[in-house]
Amino acid sequence: MRAPGPAAGRRLTLTSSVVGAVIVALDGTVLTVAQPTLRRDFGASLVRVQWTSTGYLIAVASLLVFAGRLGDRYGHRRVFAVGSLGFGLTSAGIGLAPGIDWVIGLRVAQGVFGALLQPATLGMLRAVYPPDRIGRPIALRTSAIGLAAAAGPVLGGALVGQFGWRAVFFLNVVPALALGGSALAVREPARSPAPAARLDLPGACLLAVALACLVRTLVGVPGTGWTTGSTAGLAVAVVAAAVFVRHERRTANPLLPPRVLGSATVGAALGMLVAASAAMSGTVFAGSCLLQEVLGLDPLETGLRALPAAVAMVLGAPVAALLLRRFGARRTTPAALCVLATGVLLLSRTGRGSTAVSVGTGFLLLGAGFAAVMVTATTVVVRHVRAESAGVAGGLQQTAMNVGPTLGVAAAAVLMTPSGDAGTGPALTLLAAVAVAAMPLARWLPGREGRRPAGRPDPRRLRELRTGR
Repeated sequence: MRAPGPAAGRRLTLTSSVVGAVIVALDGTVLTVAQPTLRRDFGASLVRVQWTSTGYLIAVASLLVFAGRLGDRYGHRRVFAVGSLGFGLTSAGIGLAPGIDWVIGLRVAQGVFGALLQPATLGMLRAVYPPDRIGRPIALRTSAIGLAAAAGPVLGGALVGQFGWRAVFFLNVVPALALGGSALAVREPARSPAPAARLDLPGACLLAVALACLVRTLVGVPGTGWTTGSTAGLAVAVVAAAVFVRHERRTANPLLPPRVLGSATVGAALGMLVAASAAMSGTVFAGSCLLQEVLGLDPLETGLRALPAAVAMVLGAPVAALLLRRFGARRTTPAALCVLATGVLLLSRTGRGSTAVSVGTGFLLLGAGFAAVMVTATTVVVRHVRAESAGVAGGLQQTAMNVGPTLGVAAAAVLMTPSGDAGTGPALTLLAAVAVAAMPLARWLPGREGRRPAGRPDPRRLRELRTGR
């Protein structure tokens, strides 16, 4: 198949990026609903069933940046195709798995392909959209993820109830294989050859060790608390991260280019993504416990009370793109963090006398603030780097979006464990403080771009047209 024209190519790329992100988001949300049935069918312990999520998360988080670098070197569409096909095939394998060990192993393999898939969804967008027009595609992608988060539990519950837990994984097979096949079928226009730099395998291994130890420690803390093992795991993560930074500054072909590793703008945007996603996920976790254990709601009623957060993500992402264009990231992001923190604080005051309106308002502000931070900070990360490093930027963004929720849930769970229901208030207060503490990072974000006189072209736009990057 020949390469499509510019407009058709952008539409195809946007569709692939959005659908790919939705598949991954749905996989995580529907699996949560399927785990109890999975445990009963195999007679497995709770710990082993939890490894179906933990193994996947560790594999994804540890490989995202390296996967983004592979996309920068070999082409994002090609890496996206491999990730999509592998994701679909491992989904089919999990649906046919004869035992829990097979499920865990295939989930780890699925995490590897998911790591290839996720950064490529952003890298492909950066390759076909100029920096000044990428905000809206990212907003559409964010809206789709919010819709998947809202529909996932409902769809998962319906599938598990009617067809069993295996249907949850079969759901991914056809769209993932179709995405991968279409990506392989499209012949991209020839690019001018560039000297191939060596892949930084030592750096990739160091970063993978640091992230794997960090994620494993954070996932285990809610169940076991701070033990000698968790402390050792955190220490290994810190040491590996320090060695990684030192290695990157000295090697000739670093995994993270100097423009990315030493960029205050990229670092600030990633810090805001970690803080916002930690506050969002930690609040959903603590808020769900609060609604069920204090207000006595069942899981379905709890999901309905939290639904405004997902609705706000779907509707708020396009609005965030407009605000970003009008006011710039330096003003939009701290305002969004303020909205998010206000929603968390409203939910922290939930008690037996709380109404559905007050709870829904808290979740509505939570989702709106998070969507705006996600759109704005992601746009900053993707726009700030050159097109040839877009995969690494996408990998860093996805890493932040994986580490942040794990950190938020772990922090909330640790505070709630000793005091039970009484610990939800302090946990939510801490999460609100995390969002507020990230606001000063906005000083390193770009402000509003000034308008150019009529008839004067945008230099960056001209460069994009000349180089195709």
